[in-house]
Amino acid sequence: MDGTVDLDALEAYLSSDDAPEECMDLSELDGFLAGVAVGPETIPPSEWLPAIWDNEEPVFASDEQAQTILGAILGRFNEISDGLDAEPVDYAPVFWQDFTGATIVEDWAIGFMQAVSMRQIAWEPVLSDDDTAMLLIPIAAIAGLAMPDGTEDDLSLPDEVMDKLVDEAPDVLPSCVLGLRIFWRDRLLPPGSHSRRH
Repeated sequence: MDGTVDLDALEAYLSSDDAPEECMDLSELDGFLAGVAVGPETIPPSEWLPAIWDNEEPVFASDEQAQTILGAILGRFNEISDGLDAEPVDYAPVFWQDFTGATIVEDWAIGFMQAVSMRQIAWEPVLSDDDTAMLLIPIAAIAGLAMPDGTEDDLSLPDEVMDKLVDEAPDVLPSCVLGLRIFWRDRLLPPGSHSRRH
């Protein structure tokens, strides 16, 4: 990340009393934005922004604050899209760390799968091939959710496998996101078209 997006201000707002009680936290939001950015269909912000607030209305102290917060969300969305398309790739998810310094990835994965749920049918081609399915299954497994086509059996991972996946997730998940970006870009976009900014 190049530091142009004020994630600190965004995090502070999301955890404040002004934000809807059930709104996404910063890591969940970051996963959600990644899922929207790399998905099979362009989803307009007018459709995905309400999901961030749990379909409630956020309260802003001023027009300036509203512009700052919404600008940070849209800016982070573009930052993710551009970073995944950059040469070399410049993308790092926002994960939490607990008091022991361990990385917490579940919130991010839940956010990503919320984006997938907005276009479940469109996501199904990923699951038609074992190699590409393995780009989405780790995210879904960590999120503790069923896959878009309802193949819960695929997510019945042994405890030791899940433990290993969670341990390696900070390295695995960015690779999954990039792989999904490439999968849909190569499948759906005309030659020479490499960016889908809103």
